[in-house]
Amino acid sequence: MEPTPSFQPHNPLIVQSDHTLLLEVHNPLYESARTAIGAFAELEKSPEHIHTYRITSLSLWNAAAAGLSAERMNAALIEFAKYPVPQNVLAEVHDLAGRWGRVRLLRQEGGLVLTSDDTALLVELSRHRAVKAYLGAALTPQTYAVPLRYRGVLKQALTTVGWPVEDLAGYVEGLPLRVALRGNGFTPRDYQCEAASAFYQDGTVVGGSGVVVLPCGAGKTIVGLAVMAQVQQSTLILTTGQTSVAQWRLELLEKTTLQADDVAEYTGAVKDIGPVTLTTYQMLTHRSEKTADFPHLKLFSERDWGLIIYDEVHLLPAPVFRVTAEVQARRRLGLTATLVREDGREGDVFSLIGPKKYDVPWRDLEGRGWIAAAVCTEVRCAMPRDLRMIYATALAREKFRIAAENPVKSTLAQRILAQHPGAPALIIGQYIDQIKLIAAACGAPLITGKTTQRERERLYGLFRTGEISLLVLSKVGNFALDLPDAEVLVQVSGTFGSRQEEAQRLGRVLRPKAPGRQAHFYTLVSRDTDEQEFAHHRQLFLTEQGYTYRITDEVEWSL
Repeated sequence: MEPTPSFQPHNPLIVQSDHTLLLEVHNPLYESARTAIGAFAELEKSPEHIHTYRITSLSLWNAAAAGLSAERMNAALIEFAKYPVPQNVLAEVHDLAGRWGRVRLLRQEGGLVLTSDDTALLVELSRHRAVKAYLGAALTPQTYAVPLRYRGVLKQALTTVGWPVEDLAGYVEGLPLRVALRGNGFTPRDYQCEAASAFYQDGTVVGGSGVVVLPCGAGKTIVGLAVMAQVQQSTLILTTGQTSVAQWRLELLEKTTLQADDVAEYTGAVKDIGPVTLTTYQMLTHRSEKTADFPHLKLFSERDWGLIIYDEVHLLPAPVFRVTAEVQARRRLGLTATLVREDGREGDVFSLIGPKKYDVPWRDLEGRGWIAAAVCTEVRCAMPRDLRMIYATALAREKFRIAAENPVKSTLAQRILAQHPGAPALIIGQYIDQIKLIAAACGAPLITGKTTQRERERLYGLFRTGEISLLVLSKVGNFALDLPDAEVLVQVSGTFGSRQEEAQRLGRVLRPKAPGRQAHFYTLVSRDTDEQEFAHHRQLFLTEQGYTYRITDEVEWSL
Protein backbone atom coordinates (compact mmCIF):
# COMPACT_ATOMS: atom_id res chain seq x y z
CA MET A 1 0.00 0.00 0.00
CA GLU A 2 1.66 3.18 -1.20
CA PRO A 3 1.38 6.62 0.41
CA THR A 4 -0.06 9.51 -1.55
CA PRO A 5 2.41 10.58 -4.20
CA SER A 6 2.80 14.31 -3.91
CA PHE A 7 2.45 17.57 -2.03
CA GLN A 8 -0.99 19.12 -2.53
CA PRO A 9 -0.79 22.63 -1.00
CA HIS A 10 -4.46 23.51 -1.54
CA ASN A 11 -5.66 20.62 0.67
CA PRO A 12 -6.62 21.17 4.36
CA LEU A 13 -5.55 17.89 6.01
CA ILE A 14 -2.25 16.76 7.49
CA VAL A 15 -2.17 13.04 8.34
CA GLN A 16 0.50 12.09 10.87
CA SER A 17 2.02 8.70 11.53
CA ASP A 18 0.66 8.58 15.09
CA HIS A 19 -2.89 8.45 13.64
CA THR A 20 -3.65 12.09 14.40
CA LEU A 21 -5.19 14.28 11.73
CA LEU A 22 -4.68 18.06 11.63
CA LEU A 23 -7.43 19.93 9.81
CA GLU A 24 -7.09 23.58 8.75
CA VAL A 25 -10.29 25.38 9.71
CA HIS A 26 -9.98 28.28 7.26
CA ASN A 27 -9.29 26.19 4.20
CA PRO A 28 -12.08 26.29 1.56
CA LEU A 29 -12.21 22.49 1.65
CA TYR A 30 -12.59 22.36 5.43
CA GLU A 31 -16.30 21.46 5.49
CA SER A 32 -15.93 18.69 2.91
CA ALA A 33 -12.91 17.24 4.66
CA ARG A 34 -14.53 17.46 8.10
CA THR A 35 -17.57 15.55 6.87
CA ALA A 36 -15.42 12.89 5.22
CA ILE A 37 -13.05 12.17 8.10
CA GLY A 38 -15.67 12.70 10.82
CA ALA A 39 -17.26 9.42 9.75
CA PHE A 40 -14.28 7.43 11.02
CA ALA A 41 -12.12 9.70 13.23
CA GLU A 42 -12.73 11.34 16.61
CA LEU A 43 -12.24 15.04 17.31
CA GLU A 44 -9.78 15.68 20.16
CA LYS A 45 -8.99 19.40 20.12
CA SER A 46 -10.60 22.35 18.38
CA PRO A 47 -8.79 25.66 18.83
CA GLU A 48 -9.34 28.48 16.36
CA HIS A 49 -7.23 27.46 13.37
CA ILE A 50 -6.28 23.76 13.48
CA HIS A 51 -8.55 20.94 14.67
CA THR A 52 -7.03 17.64 15.78
CA TYR A 53 -8.71 14.31 15.09
CA ARG A 54 -7.56 10.81 15.98
CA ILE A 55 -8.25 7.54 14.23
CA THR A 56 -9.06 4.86 16.82
CA SER A 57 -10.04 1.22 16.65
CA LEU A 58 -13.56 1.97 17.86
CA SER A 59 -14.08 4.82 15.40
CA LEU A 60 -13.01 2.51 12.55
CA TRP A 61 -15.21 -0.38 13.73
CA ASN A 62 -18.28 1.84 14.05
CA ALA A 63 -17.66 3.16 10.55
CA ALA A 64 -17.14 -0.34 9.16
CA ALA A 65 -20.29 -1.64 10.87
CA ALA A 66 -22.23 1.24 9.28
CA GLY A 67 -21.03 0.10 5.86
CA LEU A 68 -18.04 2.38 5.26
CA SER A 69 -15.22 0.35 3.72
CA ALA A 70 -11.55 0.73 4.59
CA GLU A 71 -10.93 1.66 0.97
CA ARG A 72 -13.31 4.62 1.22
CA MET A 73 -11.73 5.75 4.49
CA ASN A 74 -8.26 5.70 2.99
CA ALA A 75 -9.53 7.40 -0.16
CA ALA A 76 -10.84 10.26 2.00
CA LEU A 77 -7.45 10.65 3.68
CA ILE A 78 -5.67 10.69 0.34
CA GLU A 79 -8.18 13.06 -1.27
CA PHE A 80 -7.81 15.79 1.35
CA ALA A 81 -4.19 15.30 2.52
CA LYS A 82 -1.74 18.14 2.01
CA TYR A 83 1.30 15.85 2.33
CA PRO A 84 1.67 12.18 1.42
CA VAL A 85 -0.33 10.03 3.84
CA PRO A 86 2.06 7.87 5.91
CA GLN A 87 1.96 4.29 4.70
CA ASN A 88 1.53 2.94 8.24
CA VAL A 89 -1.71 4.90 8.66
CA LEU A 90 -3.17 3.54 5.43
CA ALA A 91 -2.15 0.05 6.48
CA GLU A 92 -3.62 0.39 9.97
CA VAL A 93 -6.93 1.72 8.66
CA HIS A 94 -7.09 -1.17 6.22
CA ASP A 95 -6.20 -3.77 8.85
CA LEU A 96 -8.22 -2.45 11.79
CA ALA A 97 -11.38 -1.66 9.82
CA GLY A 98 -10.96 -5.06 8.18
CA ARG A 99 -11.25 -6.79 11.55
CA TRP A 100 -14.98 -6.09 11.59
CA GLY A 101 -16.74 -9.20 10.37
CA ARG A 102 -13.76 -11.57 10.60
CA VAL A 103 -15.07 -13.01 13.86
CA ARG A 104 -18.76 -13.84 13.92
CA LEU A 105 -21.29 -15.10 16.41
CA LEU A 106 -23.90 -17.45 14.91
CA ARG A 107 -26.83 -19.52 16.10
CA GLN A 108 -26.43 -23.24 15.44
CA GLU A 109 -28.56 -26.19 16.57
CA GLY A 110 -30.24 -24.24 19.35
CA GLY A 111 -26.99 -22.80 20.68
CA LEU A 112 -24.35 -20.25 19.77
CA VAL A 113 -21.00 -20.63 18.07
CA LEU A 114 -18.09 -18.27 17.58
CA THR A 115 -16.64 -18.72 14.13
CA SER A 116 -14.00 -17.32 11.82
CA ASP A 117 -12.57 -18.29 8.46
CA ASP A 118 -9.15 -17.63 9.99
CA THR A 119 -8.47 -20.80 11.99
CA ALA A 120 -5.25 -19.51 13.53
CA LEU A 121 -6.96 -16.33 14.70
CA LEU A 122 -9.76 -18.27 16.34
CA VAL A 123 -7.30 -20.57 18.12
CA GLU A 124 -5.35 -17.56 19.34
CA LEU A 125 -8.49 -15.87 20.68
CA SER A 126 -9.66 -19.07 22.36
CA ARG A 127 -6.44 -19.08 24.37
CA HIS A 128 -6.65 -15.45 25.43
CA ARG A 129 -7.30 -15.25 29.16
CA ALA A 130 -9.93 -12.49 28.69
CA VAL A 131 -11.89 -14.66 26.22
CA LYS A 132 -11.42 -18.35 26.99
CA ALA A 133 -13.66 -18.36 30.08
CA TYR A 134 -16.65 -17.59 27.86
CA LEU A 135 -16.04 -20.30 25.25
CA GLY A 136 -17.17 -23.89 25.26
CA ALA A 137 -15.62 -26.77 23.35
CA ALA A 138 -14.08 -26.51 19.90
CA LEU A 139 -16.66 -28.01 17.53
CA THR A 140 -14.53 -27.69 14.40
CA PRO A 141 -11.24 -25.92 13.69
CA GLN A 142 -13.33 -22.87 12.78
CA THR A 143 -16.09 -22.91 15.42
CA TYR A 144 -16.31 -22.86 19.21
CA ALA A 145 -19.45 -23.42 21.21
CA VAL A 146 -20.65 -20.39 23.23
CA PRO A 147 -23.02 -20.79 26.19
CA LEU A 148 -26.10 -18.62 25.68
CA ARG A 149 -25.52 -16.77 28.95
CA TYR A 150 -22.12 -15.53 27.73
CA ARG A 151 -23.29 -13.86 24.51
CA GLY A 152 -22.90 -10.33 25.88
CA VAL A 153 -19.77 -10.69 28.01
CA LEU A 154 -18.00 -12.53 25.18
CA LYS A 155 -18.66 -9.60 22.85
CA GLN A 156 -17.32 -7.22 25.49
CA ALA A 157 -14.19 -9.33 25.92
CA LEU A 158 -13.51 -9.61 22.19
CA THR A 159 -13.89 -5.86 21.72
CA THR A 160 -11.45 -5.29 24.57
CA VAL A 161 -8.80 -7.51 23.00
CA GLY A 162 -9.17 -5.81 19.63
CA TRP A 163 -11.37 -8.24 17.71
CA PRO A 164 -14.98 -7.01 17.60
CA VAL A 165 -17.45 -9.77 16.90
CA GLU A 166 -20.22 -9.37 14.36
CA ASP A 167 -23.27 -10.78 16.12
CA LEU A 168 -25.37 -12.68 13.55
CA ALA A 169 -27.05 -14.99 16.06
CA GLY A 170 -30.45 -13.38 15.60
CA TYR A 171 -33.13 -12.69 18.17
CA VAL A 172 -35.90 -14.44 20.03
CA GLU A 173 -39.40 -13.34 19.16
CA GLY A 174 -41.23 -11.30 21.76
CA LEU A 175 -44.95 -11.16 22.39
CA PRO A 176 -46.75 -9.84 19.28
CA LEU A 177 -47.94 -6.23 19.31
CA ARG A 178 -50.03 -4.68 16.57
CA VAL A 179 -48.76 -1.15 16.12
CA ALA A 180 -48.60 1.20 13.15
CA LEU A 181 -47.85 4.85 12.60
CA ARG A 182 -50.96 6.97 12.23
CA GLY A 183 -51.73 8.50 8.85
CA ASN A 184 -53.57 11.57 10.19
CA GLY A 185 -51.26 14.20 8.76
CA PHE A 186 -48.14 12.83 10.45
CA THR A 187 -45.36 11.61 8.17
CA PRO A 188 -41.89 10.67 9.43
CA ARG A 189 -39.08 12.66 7.85
CA ASP A 190 -36.88 10.94 5.29
CA TYR A 191 -33.89 10.61 7.59
CA GLN A 192 -36.07 9.17 10.36
CA CYS A 193 -37.28 6.47 7.97
CA GLU A 194 -33.71 5.84 6.81
CA ALA A 195 -32.53 5.48 10.41
CA ALA A 196 -35.29 3.00 11.28
CA SER A 197 -34.59 0.96 8.14
CA ALA A 198 -30.82 0.99 8.79
CA PHE A 199 -31.48 -0.43 12.25
CA TYR A 200 -34.10 -3.04 11.34
CA GLN A 201 -32.76 -4.13 7.93
CA ASP A 202 -35.95 -6.04 7.08
CA GLY A 203 -35.73 -8.14 10.22
CA THR A 204 -32.64 -10.06 9.08
CA VAL A 205 -30.00 -11.20 11.55
CA VAL A 206 -27.78 -8.26 10.59
CA GLY A 207 -30.45 -5.85 11.86
CA GLY A 208 -31.97 -5.50 15.28
CA SER A 209 -29.19 -4.14 17.49
CA GLY A 210 -27.35 -0.87 17.29
CA VAL A 211 -27.35 2.87 17.87
CA VAL A 212 -28.98 5.69 15.92
CA VAL A 213 -27.26 9.05 16.34
CA LEU A 214 -29.34 12.15 15.59
CA PRO A 215 -29.15 15.74 16.87
CA CYS A 216 -31.29 16.95 19.73
CA GLY A 217 -34.55 18.20 18.30
CA ALA A 218 -34.32 15.96 15.23
CA GLY A 219 -36.99 13.52 16.42
CA LYS A 220 -35.18 10.48 17.78
CA THR A 221 -38.44 9.40 19.43
CA ILE A 222 -40.05 9.13 15.98
CA VAL A 223 -37.28 6.74 14.95
CA GLY A 224 -38.19 4.61 17.96
CA LEU A 225 -41.85 4.58 16.95
CA ALA A 226 -40.97 3.67 13.37
CA VAL A 227 -38.83 0.76 14.58
CA MET A 228 -41.66 -0.45 16.82
CA ALA A 229 -43.96 -0.44 13.79
CA GLN A 230 -41.44 -2.61 11.96
CA VAL A 231 -40.76 -5.05 14.80
CA GLN A 232 -44.43 -5.47 15.84
CA GLN A 233 -43.52 -6.88 19.25
CA SER A 234 -43.85 -5.94 22.89
CA THR A 235 -41.42 -3.12 23.73
CA LEU A 236 -39.58 -1.91 26.84
CA ILE A 237 -38.51 1.75 26.68
CA LEU A 238 -35.86 3.10 29.07
CA THR A 239 -35.75 6.87 29.48
CA THR A 240 -33.90 9.56 31.43
CA GLY A 241 -36.69 10.65 33.76
CA GLN A 242 -40.37 11.15 34.43
CA THR A 243 -40.64 14.06 32.00
CA SER A 244 -39.26 11.84 29.26
CA VAL A 245 -41.70 9.07 30.21
CA ALA A 246 -44.57 11.53 29.81
CA GLN A 247 -43.32 12.70 26.43
CA TRP A 248 -42.83 9.18 25.11
CA ARG A 249 -46.35 8.29 26.24
CA LEU A 250 -47.77 11.34 24.48
CA GLU A 251 -45.94 10.54 21.24
CA LEU A 252 -46.98 6.88 21.36
CA LEU A 253 -50.65 7.75 21.72
CA GLU A 254 -50.62 10.64 19.23
CA LYS A 255 -48.55 9.10 16.46
CA THR A 256 -49.26 5.36 16.63
CA THR A 257 -52.36 3.19 16.71
CA LEU A 258 -51.64 2.13 20.30
CA GLN A 259 -54.37 2.80 22.86
CA ALA A 260 -53.91 4.08 26.40
CA ASP A 261 -54.27 0.58 27.86
CA ASP A 262 -51.38 -0.62 25.70
CA VAL A 263 -48.86 1.76 27.33
CA ALA A 264 -47.84 1.10 30.93
CA GLU A 265 -45.48 2.97 33.25
CA TYR A 266 -43.04 1.37 35.66
CA THR A 267 -41.94 4.32 37.80
CA GLY A 268 -41.87 5.43 41.41
CA ALA A 269 -45.56 6.28 41.39
CA VAL A 270 -46.90 3.20 39.59
CA LYS A 271 -45.31 -0.09 38.61
CA ASP A 272 -47.44 -1.48 35.83
CA ILE A 273 -46.21 -3.71 33.03
CA GLY A 274 -47.94 -3.79 29.67
CA PRO A 275 -47.38 -4.43 25.95
CA VAL A 276 -45.34 -1.21 25.85
CA THR A 277 -43.71 -0.31 29.16
CA LEU A 278 -41.97 2.96 29.97
CA THR A 279 -39.46 3.23 32.78
CA THR A 280 -36.43 5.32 33.80
CA TYR A 281 -32.78 4.58 34.41
CA GLN A 282 -33.20 5.96 37.93
CA MET A 283 -36.00 3.49 38.62
CA LEU A 284 -34.00 0.53 37.34
CA THR A 285 -30.95 1.41 39.41
CA HIS A 286 -32.81 2.27 42.61
CA ARG A 287 -31.97 0.15 45.66
CA SER A 288 -32.56 0.45 49.37
CA GLU A 289 -28.86 0.67 50.25
CA LYS A 290 -25.51 0.66 48.48
CA THR A 291 -24.74 -2.97 49.25
CA ALA A 292 -28.16 -4.25 48.14
CA ASP A 293 -28.99 -5.65 44.73
CA PHE A 294 -31.05 -3.77 42.15
CA PRO A 295 -34.56 -5.22 42.53
CA HIS A 296 -36.13 -3.42 39.56
CA LEU A 297 -33.72 -4.87 37.00
CA LYS A 298 -36.03 -7.88 36.99
CA LEU A 299 -38.21 -5.82 34.66
CA PHE A 300 -36.01 -7.01 31.79
CA SER A 301 -37.31 -10.56 32.30
CA GLU A 302 -40.88 -9.78 33.43
CA ARG A 303 -42.21 -10.03 29.88
CA ASP A 304 -41.13 -11.46 26.54
CA TRP A 305 -39.88 -8.21 25.08
CA GLY A 306 -39.25 -8.19 21.35
CA LEU A 307 -37.54 -4.78 21.47
CA ILE A 308 -35.74 -2.74 24.12
CA ILE A 309 -35.23 0.96 23.40
CA TYR A 310 -32.50 2.81 25.30
CA ASP A 311 -33.22 6.54 25.07
CA GLU A 312 -30.14 8.76 25.53
CA VAL A 313 -28.02 5.62 25.48
CA HIS A 314 -24.84 7.59 26.24
CA LEU A 315 -26.18 7.91 29.82
CA LEU A 316 -26.69 4.18 30.34
CA PRO A 317 -25.67 3.40 33.97
CA ALA A 318 -23.33 0.52 34.79
CA PRO A 319 -25.99 -1.78 36.34
CA VAL A 320 -28.07 -1.53 33.15
CA PHE A 321 -24.98 -2.50 31.14
CA ARG A 322 -24.74 -5.58 33.33
CA VAL A 323 -28.29 -6.73 32.72
CA THR A 324 -28.09 -5.79 29.03
CA ALA A 325 -25.27 -8.31 28.69
CA GLU A 326 -27.82 -10.93 29.73
CA VAL A 327 -30.53 -9.98 27.20
CA GLN A 328 -28.55 -10.10 23.98
CA ALA A 329 -31.24 -12.23 22.31
CA ARG A 330 -33.62 -9.23 22.45
CA ARG A 331 -33.52 -6.53 19.79
CA ARG A 332 -31.86 -3.42 21.22
CA LEU A 333 -32.11 0.12 19.86
CA GLY A 334 -29.98 2.92 21.31
CA LEU A 335 -30.96 6.52 20.62
CA THR A 336 -28.57 9.40 21.28
CA ALA A 337 -27.29 12.74 20.09
CA THR A 338 -23.70 11.70 20.77
CA LEU A 339 -21.78 8.47 21.31
CA VAL A 340 -19.48 10.36 23.68
CA ARG A 341 -19.46 8.97 27.22
CA GLU A 342 -17.53 10.81 29.90
CA ASP A 343 -16.77 7.50 31.65
CA GLY A 344 -15.03 6.09 28.57
CA ARG A 345 -17.43 3.16 28.15
CA GLU A 346 -18.15 3.73 24.47
CA GLY A 347 -16.80 0.23 23.86
CA ASP A 348 -19.53 -1.26 26.06
CA VAL A 349 -22.23 0.57 24.12
CA PHE A 350 -20.68 -0.82 20.93
CA SER A 351 -20.56 -4.37 22.32
CA LEU A 352 -23.82 -4.61 24.24
CA ILE A 353 -26.26 -2.27 22.49
CA GLY A 354 -24.65 -2.60 19.09
CA PRO A 355 -22.56 -0.62 16.61
CA LYS A 356 -23.60 2.70 15.16
CA LYS A 357 -26.27 2.07 12.52
CA TYR A 358 -27.08 5.59 11.42
CA ASP A 359 -25.56 9.01 11.91
CA VAL A 360 -26.15 12.35 10.25
CA PRO A 361 -24.16 15.55 10.87
CA TRP A 362 -26.07 18.21 12.76
CA ARG A 363 -25.26 20.90 10.22
CA ASP A 364 -26.65 18.76 7.40
CA LEU A 365 -30.06 18.73 9.06
CA GLU A 366 -29.73 22.42 9.80
CA GLY A 367 -29.09 23.10 6.12
CA ARG A 368 -32.26 21.18 5.23
CA GLY A 369 -34.33 23.12 7.76
CA TRP A 370 -35.04 20.20 10.09
CA ILE A 371 -33.23 21.82 13.02
CA ALA A 372 -32.64 25.50 13.69
CA ALA A 373 -29.48 27.38 12.84
CA ALA A 374 -27.78 28.38 16.09
CA VAL A 375 -25.24 31.02 17.05
CA CYS A 376 -22.99 29.77 19.87
CA THR A 377 -21.29 32.39 22.04
CA GLU A 378 -18.97 31.99 25.00
CA VAL A 379 -19.03 35.10 27.19
CA ARG A 380 -16.04 35.46 29.50
CA CYS A 381 -16.49 37.48 32.65
CA ALA A 382 -14.15 38.61 35.41
CA MET A 383 -14.59 37.57 39.03
CA PRO A 384 -14.99 40.21 41.75
CA ARG A 385 -11.64 40.98 43.35
CA ASP A 386 -12.49 39.49 46.75
CA LEU A 387 -13.81 36.30 45.15
CA ARG A 388 -10.74 36.08 42.93
CA MET A 389 -8.56 35.91 46.03
CA ILE A 390 -10.79 33.23 47.55
CA TYR A 391 -10.46 31.27 44.30
CA ALA A 392 -6.66 31.69 44.25
CA THR A 393 -6.28 30.19 47.73
CA ALA A 394 -8.95 27.47 47.45
CA LEU A 395 -8.29 23.76 47.25
CA ALA A 396 -8.20 22.35 43.73
CA ARG A 397 -11.52 20.51 44.13
CA GLU A 398 -13.24 23.74 45.23
CA LYS A 399 -12.00 26.01 42.46
CA PHE A 400 -14.44 24.95 39.76
CA ARG A 401 -17.55 25.58 41.82
CA ILE A 402 -16.30 28.99 42.99
CA ALA A 403 -15.73 30.02 39.36
CA ALA A 404 -19.01 28.48 38.18
CA GLU A 405 -21.04 30.39 40.80
CA ASN A 406 -19.43 33.73 39.97
CA PRO A 407 -22.16 36.25 41.02
CA VAL A 408 -21.35 38.45 38.02
CA LYS A 409 -23.13 35.88 35.87
CA SER A 410 -26.56 36.84 37.18
CA THR A 411 -26.31 40.42 35.93
CA LEU A 412 -24.64 39.27 32.73
CA ALA A 413 -27.47 36.80 32.00
CA GLN A 414 -30.03 39.57 32.40
CA ARG A 415 -28.09 41.84 30.03
CA ILE A 416 -27.95 39.09 27.42
CA LEU A 417 -31.68 38.48 27.68
CA ALA A 418 -32.28 42.22 27.27
CA GLN A 419 -30.66 41.93 23.84
CA HIS A 420 -33.41 39.46 22.85
CA PRO A 421 -36.60 41.17 24.07
CA GLY A 422 -39.62 38.92 23.99
CA ALA A 423 -37.72 35.84 22.79
CA PRO A 424 -38.66 32.63 24.62
CA ALA A 425 -35.59 31.95 26.76
CA LEU A 426 -34.13 29.41 29.17
CA ILE A 427 -31.44 29.87 31.82
CA ILE A 428 -29.85 26.62 32.96
CA GLY A 429 -27.27 25.88 35.64
CA GLN A 430 -25.69 23.20 37.74
CA TYR A 431 -25.87 24.67 41.25
CA ILE A 432 -29.20 25.18 43.00
CA ASP A 433 -28.16 28.16 45.16
CA GLN A 434 -26.92 29.96 42.06
CA ILE A 435 -30.02 29.43 39.95
CA LYS A 436 -32.32 30.30 42.86
CA LEU A 437 -30.68 33.73 43.06
CA ILE A 438 -30.85 34.18 39.28
CA ALA A 439 -34.52 33.16 39.15
CA ALA A 440 -35.34 35.66 41.90
CA ALA A 441 -33.38 38.42 40.17
CA CYS A 442 -35.16 37.75 36.87
CA GLY A 443 -38.57 37.21 38.41
CA ALA A 444 -38.80 33.89 36.58
CA PRO A 445 -40.12 30.45 37.64
CA LEU A 446 -37.51 27.95 38.82
CA ILE A 447 -37.64 24.24 38.01
CA THR A 448 -35.37 21.81 39.89
CA GLY A 449 -35.39 18.13 40.75
CA LYS A 450 -37.67 18.93 43.72
CA THR A 451 -40.33 20.51 41.52
CA THR A 452 -43.26 18.12 41.23
CA GLN A 453 -44.00 16.63 37.85
CA ARG A 454 -47.40 18.30 37.81
CA GLU A 455 -45.87 21.73 38.46
CA ARG A 456 -43.19 21.17 35.82
CA GLU A 457 -45.81 20.34 33.22
CA ARG A 458 -47.87 23.39 34.22
CA LEU A 459 -44.88 25.71 33.77
CA TYR A 460 -43.83 24.05 30.51
CA GLY A 461 -47.38 24.51 29.27
CA LEU A 462 -47.35 28.22 30.12
CA PHE A 463 -44.03 28.56 28.30
CA ARG A 464 -45.41 26.82 25.20
CA THR A 465 -48.44 29.12 25.09
CA GLY A 466 -46.29 32.22 25.56
CA GLU A 467 -47.82 33.21 28.91
CA ILE A 468 -44.31 33.16 30.34
CA SER A 469 -41.19 33.73 28.25
CA LEU A 470 -38.42 32.74 30.67
CA LEU A 471 -37.74 29.61 32.70
CA VAL A 472 -34.76 28.97 34.99
CA LEU A 473 -33.77 25.30 35.12
CA SER A 474 -31.40 23.06 37.02
CA LYS A 475 -29.81 20.12 35.22
CA VAL A 476 -33.29 18.54 34.96
CA GLY A 477 -33.49 20.69 31.84
CA ASN A 478 -30.73 18.72 30.12
CA PHE A 479 -33.15 16.12 28.74
CA ALA A 480 -36.60 15.57 27.34
CA LEU A 481 -37.74 19.18 27.23
CA ASP A 482 -40.40 19.63 24.58
CA LEU A 483 -40.25 23.43 24.34
CA PRO A 484 -40.06 23.96 20.59
CA ASP A 485 -40.34 27.76 20.74
CA ALA A 486 -37.25 28.29 22.94
CA GLU A 487 -34.90 30.60 21.04
CA VAL A 488 -32.31 31.65 23.62
CA LEU A 489 -30.47 29.53 26.17
CA VAL A 490 -28.04 30.99 28.71
CA GLN A 491 -25.86 28.38 30.41
CA VAL A 492 -24.51 29.79 33.68
CA SER A 493 -22.81 26.61 34.93
CA GLY A 494 -22.44 22.96 33.98
CA THR A 495 -21.00 19.59 34.88
CA PHE A 496 -17.27 20.21 34.51
CA GLY A 497 -16.17 19.37 30.94
CA SER A 498 -19.16 17.28 29.88
CA ARG A 499 -19.39 17.24 26.08
CA GLN A 500 -22.64 15.33 26.15
CA GLU A 501 -24.26 17.91 28.42
CA GLU A 502 -23.18 20.75 26.14
CA ALA A 503 -24.77 18.97 23.19
CA GLN A 504 -27.99 18.29 25.09
CA ARG A 505 -28.30 21.89 26.21
CA LEU A 506 -27.77 23.28 22.74
CA GLY A 507 -30.46 20.87 21.63
CA ARG A 508 -32.99 22.68 23.77
CA VAL A 509 -33.08 25.53 21.21
CA LEU A 510 -32.66 23.56 17.98
CA ARG A 511 -36.30 22.92 17.13
CA PRO A 512 -37.12 24.57 13.77
CA LYS A 513 -37.93 28.26 14.05
CA ALA A 514 -40.27 30.56 12.18
CA PRO A 515 -38.71 32.37 9.21
CA GLY A 516 -36.37 35.09 10.38
CA ARG A 517 -35.98 33.69 13.90
CA GLN A 518 -32.54 32.66 15.16
CA ALA A 519 -31.48 30.30 17.97
CA HIS A 520 -28.81 31.59 20.37
CA PHE A 521 -26.77 29.51 22.81
CA TYR A 522 -24.70 31.39 25.39
CA THR A 523 -22.33 29.92 27.93
CA LEU A 524 -20.97 32.15 30.70
CA VAL A 525 -17.42 31.41 31.80
CA SER A 526 -15.24 32.98 34.50
CA ARG A 527 -12.06 34.23 32.88
CA ASP A 528 -8.63 32.86 33.91
CA THR A 529 -10.09 29.97 35.90
CA ASP A 530 -10.45 26.21 35.62
CA GLU A 531 -13.94 26.80 34.25
CA GLN A 532 -12.42 28.25 31.09
CA GLU A 533 -10.50 25.03 30.44
CA PHE A 534 -13.56 22.89 31.12
CA ALA A 535 -15.62 25.05 28.75
CA HIS A 536 -13.18 24.32 25.96
CA HIS A 537 -13.54 20.58 26.52
CA ARG A 538 -17.35 20.82 26.66
CA GLN A 539 -17.41 22.37 23.21
CA LEU A 540 -15.45 19.61 21.47
CA PHE A 541 -18.36 17.51 20.28
CA LEU A 542 -20.32 20.45 18.91
CA THR A 543 -17.22 21.74 17.15
CA GLU A 544 -16.95 18.35 15.48
CA GLN A 545 -20.52 18.85 14.25
CA GLY A 546 -19.50 22.10 12.59
CA TYR A 547 -20.50 24.67 15.20
CA THR A 548 -18.13 27.49 16.10
CA TYR A 549 -18.12 29.48 19.32
CA ARG A 550 -17.70 33.23 19.19
CA ILE A 551 -15.73 34.40 22.22
CA THR A 552 -16.86 37.71 23.69
CA ASP A 553 -16.17 39.72 26.80
CA GLU A 554 -18.69 40.83 29.40
CA VAL A 555 -17.90 44.41 28.48
CA GLU A 556 -19.73 43.92 25.19
CA TRP A 557 -22.91 43.21 27.15
CA SER A 558 -22.68 46.22 29.47
CA LEU A 559 -23.33 48.76 26.71
